[in-house]
Amino acid sequence: MTLSSSADCRFRQRRGASRKQLYLCRIDIYRLPVKESTMASSTSTMSDPSKPFDIVATYNELLRSDPDLTMPIAAIEALVLLLTHSPSSTISETLDLLEKSTAHLKKSIPNPIGLSAGTDLFQRYLITTLQRPGQLGPAGDFNAIRAHLLSNGRLFIRRAKESRDKIAAFGRGFIRDGSTVLTNGGSRVVASLLQKAADEKGGPSAVRFRVIYVLSSANGDVEKTRAEPEGMETVRTLRAKGVPVATISESAVAYSLGKADMVIVGAEGVVENGGIVSRMGTYQIGLLAKAMGKPFYVVAESHKFVRSYPLGQYDLPIEQHVINFKTEEDIADEAKQPSAESQKTTGIDSPGSKGGGRSDVVDFTPPHLISALITDSGVLTPSAVSEELIKIWF
Repeated sequence: MTLSSSADCRFRQRRGASRKQLYLCRIDIYRLPVKESTMASSTSTMSDPSKPFDIVATYNELLRSDPDLTMPIAAIEALVLLLTHSPSSTISETLDLLEKSTAHLKKSIPNPIGLSAGTDLFQRYLITTLQRPGQLGPAGDFNAIRAHLLSNGRLFIRRAKESRDKIAAFGRGFIRDGSTVLTNGGSRVVASLLQKAADEKGGPSAVRFRVIYVLSSANGDVEKTRAEPEGMETVRTLRAKGVPVATISESAVAYSLGKADMVIVGAEGVVENGGIVSRMGTYQIGLLAKAMGKPFYVVAESHKFVRSYPLGQYDLPIEQHVINFKTEEDIADEAKQPSAESQKTTGIDSPGSKGGGRSDVVDFTPPHLISALITDSGVLTPSAVSEELIKIWF
């Protein structure tokens, strides 16, 4: 530590610098200039080292290349690739780079709720790692710090991907013998849970169950539309495993709930009050399940817990054009606009969505409609979500 660096930190403290600025100042005075990193050779093939790293393009490419990847995990992987590609030489530069890149990524995505959960959690994970004793590297060697960050980042990603198996193990017990489950959307964790239960049909703890799958479609025949609706792949997989599956349209949910024993849905984000942000239509399923006395379970990974507290449908931190009043004059004007602008006005289909015709609009399901949340941390009540967030962040 140099005297000038120490004096600089004390000067900042007298000037009223924030806790984060003081922390970064104290960390940086232990750093030494970094030599050419040996990790340059491991830079992702998605990025040309001679060009600036494009985190938005990398994020979208990760989602396109792996259909099983969720938005939070894709965002975390993009940040790890950013660290690999960028020659930052201090902890302060690294954290500042992550903060700016995260903000840019959030602004570039129409619905950044799920993405925010992953990026914010990853940044917190790195800061917590750096604050642990013995994690600052030998003799201030930033190469060791950088290698440690990248190693822990990849470990974080691997553990997050394994969370679906943990959730399936926790949630399988909710599916009892002879039960009928109603679900919707294309949630990967719901599919994993149902397939886990189906795989055990021939084992000692075998259960026989049926599934009512709600598929989105513009017309009545949900299985014969031009664009395949979300969830059809899961429907085919379950049927191949011998599970009877009925597909219905969203308009038949109230009629069909009388035959269901429970509702299991996924979520894009779990907010602080225990409510969830999920695909459009989940809220009305929750209302109907509550009215008919059916348990409403949510399965979600803990990396989808978001530090957000929406008070209602129109308090979400995203812009949606679900209710779009028009006159004949408006429709005529829209016909003259480019197709991309028209698509932006409707707010229904997003060009960045992975599946053709996938609806990216979401709604908010309040906590009083949710019976329990099945997560990789265990089965939680909605009121326990805030406690879980405190454990993660503080």
